Amino acid sequence: MRPSLWAEAVKLTGSTVGRVGSVAVVAGIAVLSGAMLAAAASGDPQLLAKLGPAATRDWNGFLLAAAQITSAGGLLGFGVVLSWIFGREFGDGTITGLFALPVRRTTIAVAKMLVYGAWAVAISVCLALLLLLVGLVAGLGVLTADVWTALGRQVVLGIMTAAIAAPVAWAATLGRSVLAGVSVAIGLVVIAQVAVLAGAGGWMPLAAPALWAISSGQNVTPLQLGLVLPYVAFFTLFTAAAWRTMQLDR
Repeated sequence: MRPSLWAEAVKLTGSTVGRVGSVAVVAGIAVLSGAMLAAAASGDPQLLAKLGPAATRDWNGFLLAAAQITSAGGLLGFGVVLSWIFGREFGDGTITGLFALPVRRTTIAVAKMLVYGAWAVAISVCLALLLLLVGLVAGLGVLTADVWTALGRQVVLGIMTAAIAAPVAWAATLGRSVLAGVSVAIGLVVIAQVAVLAGAGGWMPLAAPALWAISSGQNVTPLQLGLVLPYVAFFTLFTAAAWRTMQLDR
């Protein structure tokens, strides 16, 4: 497992997609959150009405905006990187070489997922730190216990948002392309939004993390949030199984 983890880590950190994806998720969400903060300071009644609860120029409004952006934009960003991790082997033609390695393909798939998970944790922590810096520069006030709790919740939201992108790995494997995974990532964003509008709420794993973060943990029960774990495990196992039974003649 260790050689596979090392190989996948080198692939991700040395790739353009890995670097651009990291910057896009961290800097992109931070910039958009800052833009919403600036919009809240404009005093435009119509704009404030559109921003809703995020219209307050304080830590609460700022981190609420960040959570909303992370739940949608972050899911797409994480999904694109995950799709590349699993789909690049087919696009670059390196999948043939993987069959020749004395390593089980299931091990390779699990290593890819573990490296993705470690990257997602690092990205989520970096995003929270950058949001903290933006908030301090904007002069949002004293860092109270509630602010630190919200920042911690932002980290957890980032990790869970990356986790619920798990079907992308399966799609990229079955479709044998990065595009197949990206298409599913876009679909996941749409499904999450529709689920919220349909009233599925916390019972929908795709929507539960966002609702949990936006409501400060009030509108989603631990049981509902816990459904994310079997959801991720299900698609991880299916992805590993797809790699185990993979054939080169199709």
